[in-house]
Amino acid sequence: MMSGTYGITRQDGPAKVTGAATYAADYNAEGQLYAVLVGSSVTAGRVTGYDTAEAEAEPGVVHVLTGLPTVHEAFAGLPSPPLATRFLPMQNDEIHYWGQPVAMVLADSLEAAEGAATRVRVSYDRQPFVNPDTALAVTPSPDSGYGMLDAHEFRKGDAAGALAGSPVRASGTYTQPSRHGNPMEPSAILAEWHDGRLTVHDSVQHVYAVRDTLAAVFGLASDKVRVINPHTGGGFGTKAFIWPHEILASQAAKAVDRPVKLVLTRQDMYSIVGYQPLMEHRVELGANESGELQAIVHEVDNVTALTDDYVEFGSAPSKALYDVPNISTSQRVRRGNVNLSSFMRSPIDGPGTWALGSAMDELAHTLSVDPLTLRLTNYAEVSPADGTPWSSKKLREAYEEGARRFGWWDRPKGGTRDGHWLIGCGMADCTQGQFRFTSNARVRLRADGSVKVEAGYTDIGAGSTTIFPQIAAQTLGLDIRSVQGVSGDSELPYAGPTYGSGTTIAMGTAVHLAAGDVLRRLADVMSWPAEEVRADDGALTWRDHRRPYADILRAARLDEVIGDGAMVLPNGASADAGAPGMSTRTFGAMFIEVGVDPDLGLLRLRRATGVYSVGAVVNERTARSQMIGGLVWGWGMAAMEASHFEPNLGRWLSQDLAGVPLPVNADIPPHIDMSFVDEFDPHVGPLGAKGVGELSATGIAAAVANAVFDATGRRVRDLPITPEKLLDPRM
Repeated sequence: MMSGTYGITRQDGPAKVTGAATYAADYNAEGQLYAVLVGSSVTAGRVTGYDTAEAEAEPGVVHVLTGLPTVHEAFAGLPSPPLATRFLPMQNDEIHYWGQPVAMVLADSLEAAEGAATRVRVSYDRQPFVNPDTALAVTPSPDSGYGMLDAHEFRKGDAAGALAGSPVRASGTYTQPSRHGNPMEPSAILAEWHDGRLTVHDSVQHVYAVRDTLAAVFGLASDKVRVINPHTGGGFGTKAFIWPHEILASQAAKAVDRPVKLVLTRQDMYSIVGYQPLMEHRVELGANESGELQAIVHEVDNVTALTDDYVEFGSAPSKALYDVPNISTSQRVRRGNVNLSSFMRSPIDGPGTWALGSAMDELAHTLSVDPLTLRLTNYAEVSPADGTPWSSKKLREAYEEGARRFGWWDRPKGGTRDGHWLIGCGMADCTQGQFRFTSNARVRLRADGSVKVEAGYTDIGAGSTTIFPQIAAQTLGLDIRSVQGVSGDSELPYAGPTYGSGTTIAMGTAVHLAAGDVLRRLADVMSWPAEEVRADDGALTWRDHRRPYADILRAARLDEVIGDGAMVLPNGASADAGAPGMSTRTFGAMFIEVGVDPDLGLLRLRRATGVYSVGAVVNERTARSQMIGGLVWGWGMAAMEASHFEPNLGRWLSQDLAGVPLPVNADIPPHIDMSFVDEFDPHVGPLGAKGVGELSATGIAAAVANAVFDATGRRVRDLPITPEKLLDPRM
């Protein structure tokens, strides 16, 4: 951990708690129109006609759009991600999912637009729809790898043969339902055109992806589009993609030659943007009598749309966690009439650790060994997939410290009682792949001693508005209160996306190097050797010489000194998964104690301990907050949350928060113990730090299910673990 960082509080805290922070929906433009989408009331078919007369007669209604211009041919060449889907509504009469936008009402007020939208009459040729939950699993399209994992199938050794020859085996099918992220801030966009230039305020996780996408839609150069987004009120992966509503609003603004503001309703958030898809994992493990793994087979399929494939690579942990000579993984998709699924915290490893962590617990009980002992027996010193060394890994230390803090070795095994409650303990591994993104930063040191850090990164609430000014302050030897971060604007230096746990690695490196460039430029002014100077309390020092920054600038008659820094990846790549020739991941161990009411089927979290191996921790306060938030997120996945596709209606059954159980303060006990092992990863960047935001939600569901088994003897393989599953006499 960087020294002295625990006490640095959130710099954006006052603005957010007082309401001063501005989000996309807070912006307005002169002469703007409010947009409301009209969604399809059928799941599959085509539009055969419109009756808009009643809607157009409503006071305040200016336009009812039933179609929009065809996008420029450059749209076809966009990568995915960030583009969510090639299928754009309102370009033809096809209907592929319930709630698909078929019209847009534009009015002088939101109330007028909402009222008129209910009066747009649409006629359809209704056709049978395909239920994605029960659709046949098929091989994904060849181009649906998202640039993250190269193959939909992986083979190492002879997993089938080794499994057949293993004297001890465990297998199971582990399912998890679709889940919607439900960020506090719904997706929103304000689009306005001036002199052939498009400016949007948009709730997103990467302003440059939106800029380049919208430029392609209209056949513009990227510098003709500006995207502004100082704060995002939660993204969770949903806002990592560019969705159709962003394109529709921008097209509408151009078509009517007025600014258009579109704020999705909570119901729109279920039919227009993505969600974590229903997944089914089939896991088989083979081991010898000593508990040494001989084979892992992990087959996964997930729900996706008819129009596009989204692949949730939940098999990834089976190639990353344990030393096993034979591995077989595969990925399939179930295509149906539903809107496209997408990333959601934590993609890939969150679902994967649920299945693999549960199967490992089952194997441990079959072997009659402790689940942690089984993991230590199969500890992977190098990447199991290809034998490459880890850039850094201290999972063994995390196991040891977590077990000590939780009291794992001294726990009663097989559950105990606390009054009428059955008490059980469980543990699981946590892991997350890491991504690095090309990023740039500019640091301005002014003559008055103040500093600006400029970069177009997006603040989604994870602490970026604190840690990047903090990094600049520490590099320059200044108090963080003198440093201001300016972000969320595509006209600032390019920053990588705020997802994939890559923001701290990439932007942190760029900011650190930019601040170092300021010091180099100050050294040049003083004619001091740059490699020997130090930053110290607002001054530059060399040997026994010390000169305050303000004095240097004043003597040189400079108003400011500007430094630039960049995270540059090998071979000019825009993104990678770590240093070439190495495997880069974060790791951790989660220990959980639960209580189960055997009469009512109630499940309660009693305490949790997590210890993590994440490289250097830049700010322990914000990092620990991320881990606690991830625990809450994981508890929701384990015990509460599900989005059900209604097989008769062909739509999401509950589309507002009134029908979605979410964890609240009463669900989370005060006994949450999160900590980090002392580690520095020299291969990911000069800070030695890796990302933590997605790691925090991995391993939780498996640890909870394993604790439930310890308490009750019931092995739940179907999330969420709700009362009827704990009371079912068949289990």
